[in-house]
Order: sequence, then C-alpha cells, then structure tokens
Amino acid sequence: MSIDQMSWEAAVRHLYEDAFTFSATGPRNHEDWQVDVLAVMERAVPDPRGWTGLDDTANERTAEFPAYPFRPPFKADPQRRLTPADVGERLREIDRASAENLLLAITEDRCTLRNLERFSESFEELQEMARTILARYGDAFTCHTNVSTVGHVGRLDFGGQSVGWTPMTFYGEDCGLVVVSDTEVGVFWTFGDV
Repeated sequence: MSIDQMSWEAAVRHLYEDAFTFSATGPRNHEDWQVDVLAVMERAVPDPRGWTGLDDTANERTAEFPAYPFRPPFKADPQRRLTPADVGERLREIDRASAENLLLAITEDRCTLRNLERFSESFEELQEMARTILARYGDAFTCHTNVSTVGHVGRLDFGGQSVGWTPMTFYGEDCGLVVVSDTEVGVFWTFGDV
C-alpha cells in the first residue's frame, strides 16, 4: 500500500484529534534506533517528509525535561534525563496485527478497543486508517510497545482483560507504539490519569 501526505495526516488526525496524544515521526540516523526514538520524543528532529503529527504536550516540556512527558524509570534519579537505554528497556516487540489494534486502542486513554465506540466508522474502516498510518514505514518495519497485556508471543491480547503497561511518562497511564523502519521512526502515544 502506498500512501501520501494527505491520507496519512487525515488518518492520524481522525484517530487522535480527540485524544491526549503525541504522534510524531523522525529520521532513522543510527544503528541503535532507540537514539532516534529519543530524538523524536525530545522534538529534536523534524519529520523527514514534513508531514504533521499531533503533540498535545509540546508546551509543557522544559530544558530540564526536553522529552516531556516521557521520563526516566521511577527508580532513576528524578533529575536524570531520559536515555536511549531507558526507552529500550521499557519496550517490547509486537507483531503487525497487534500494532494495528494498538493504534486503534490508543485513540483515547485506557488503551482498549472499546474506545472505538465513539467513532461512526466500522471497525474495518478504522483498521484501514491504522494500516494507512503503518504504510508510511514500508513493508519491513518492527513495532514496539510499553503495553504488556500478552496473548501469544509478540501479540497483544485486547480480549476484555485490563491492559497492563510499563510507565514511560509523567502521567498516571500511558500506552504507545514505536514503529522502526530503515529510514524512519514513528512514535504514537496516548496519556491518561488513573
């Protein structure tokens, strides 16, 4: 599936405009993709294609916490800045089908597919929007998340149980997806208060 700027931005905007979210893409410049993900979280790199994501937290970041709302692990020195290793330690790889469902589950907080009830489109139409978002990254990409509700190895299970997650932000709840291709890294996150 090939996509263009208008269809990608429309899918991002439609799925996440009513969520409290961070959606951005940056270039893949390093062998260690976690370095590039941190650059996106710190808003230190522009979208390589000039496409527009969403960032509801940009005005809250500071020189002390340039990646706000993303933060080091709880046990770390609270003054320490986030590192690429912190990013990698809290993410695990998932398959493409799980990534599609996760993009739909993070349309609001609580990270559940029940969030889709607010949309007028069918599940299949919404799933096509998630596929449009992922299509930007080509055919050979990996997906990583802080969500820990697991079914089979590498697959998320949204089958009615509570979703677990490894905290990555200053908010009470956060769920997200990192997409890594050979040329780009995408970060899609939603935040909530528990």
